[in-house]
Amino acid sequence: MNKFLLMLLGLLLAVSCGKAKKQEEAIKQEVKQPNIIYILADDLGYGDLSCYGQQKIKTPNIDALATRGMKFTQHYTGSAVCAPSRSSLMTGEHTGHTPIRGNKELNEEGQIPLPAESVTIAEVLKTAGYKTGAFGKWGLGFNEGDPNNQGFDVFYGYNCQRMAHRYYPPHLWENQNKVLLEGNDWINTVTYAPDKIQEATLKFIEENKATPFFAYVPLVLPHAELISPNDSIFNKYKGKFEETPLTSDASYTSDYGPDIIPKEYCSQEMPHAAFASMIDRLDVYVGQIVDKVNELGIADNTIIMFASDNGPHAEGGADPEFFNSAGGLKGIKRDLYEGGIRTPFVVVWPGKVKEGSTSNFVSAFWDIMPTIADITKVEGAKDIDGISLLPTLLGENTQKQHDYLYWEFSIQNGRKAIRKDNWKGVWYNIKAKKPGEFELYDLSKDISENNNLAKNHPEIVKELKQLMVDASEPSELFPF
Repeated sequence: MNKFLLMLLGLLLAVSCGKAKKQEEAIKQEVKQPNIIYILADDLGYGDLSCYGQQKIKTPNIDALATRGMKFTQHYTGSAVCAPSRSSLMTGEHTGHTPIRGNKELNEEGQIPLPAESVTIAEVLKTAGYKTGAFGKWGLGFNEGDPNNQGFDVFYGYNCQRMAHRYYPPHLWENQNKVLLEGNDWINTVTYAPDKIQEATLKFIEENKATPFFAYVPLVLPHAELISPNDSIFNKYKGKFEETPLTSDASYTSDYGPDIIPKEYCSQEMPHAAFASMIDRLDVYVGQIVDKVNELGIADNTIIMFASDNGPHAEGGADPEFFNSAGGLKGIKRDLYEGGIRTPFVVVWPGKVKEGSTSNFVSAFWDIMPTIADITKVEGAKDIDGISLLPTLLGENTQKQHDYLYWEFSIQNGRKAIRKDNWKGVWYNIKAKKPGEFELYDLSKDISENNNLAKNHPEIVKELKQLMVDASEPSELFPF
């Protein structure tokens, strides 16, 4: 073979290998799973964001997410309080089925643990090769319920939701290791815990930029005690509102510190300013996460979801009426009226979810598990209550509908709620000697749930009551 033929053959082989390599890289790029960041605010009401109508506080970073993606107007939480809402989110089951159905505390730090046999979103994504991390408030227990035992490679934050009432605790948890926070001793307030959690979140994203990752970010803001660092964010609201100071015997002072009750709240001279600054800081954190994703060049392959765990709270000096935190809806945290369980939900997925779109599809926390499983083409947990929202996200007309949505809550003699189409049934004091009155609302005409139509539609009341029975499996830990 002469030199010319050898050179020609070499050139052809080089071109062929180059094409093969490019095709291989293209295939790898095509099949690379999207990163998923799910940000969960704590006690953020339907009306607490300016893109959902808030007038007194601006949330430009979250508003930008809504502009870049899809804003849901009829999205529901798993429950009206923290732990069961998170249990519903993680397991894809409503509170008639999910293992944790209330805020049941242990004597020491922590809550009743999520059972080992529960299958979580993180465990599902691990089967697809995802790196998984949780940063913020867990609230589903130590031991078998610990995040590391429920599919998360990394955890940093509060395991116990009672400890998460406080923003200057002496420690947080990094996996099973207690991490002391410099200067915090229940008297001095030096290290603001949410800032440390945010640092861990951004570090996780950076360290896993080259592999598909799931970052679950259950932020603590604006939950529980009202307190912010005395910085530029707080100063934006200082003196802006009329204030009624809150005085507490559980403050960070030498008078109370040694015997402080962690689950209580601190005093606050300016509760309105503190609350506004906490939502502003939450928005800043969201902006930092978006900036990090952009900086790393992974924005086009990253899904960002933003939601809240339940309606707005009124403890620790919070004033949901002043801020219209429920957005005109009836009820707040612990209520099964719309204000307690309908919250914001925004999804950004570049090139997939239409920018600036709005969806009135009726969805809930238990839909997130099957949606993520559908997106990543892996098998989710079986026999769950959720349905995939992927058709809605992609703007397709093949979206399956819920037969109904269901909630139960065993506090104050028992509460249940159900939504079927536009009919909403609410029933309080079910276990009382004289059960409360069943309420029926037509949400298509009465979103504020002011006009009880139960007496006008006995056949619908009967149907919804039977569905409440059918939807609930008995629970020894949370008997109804």
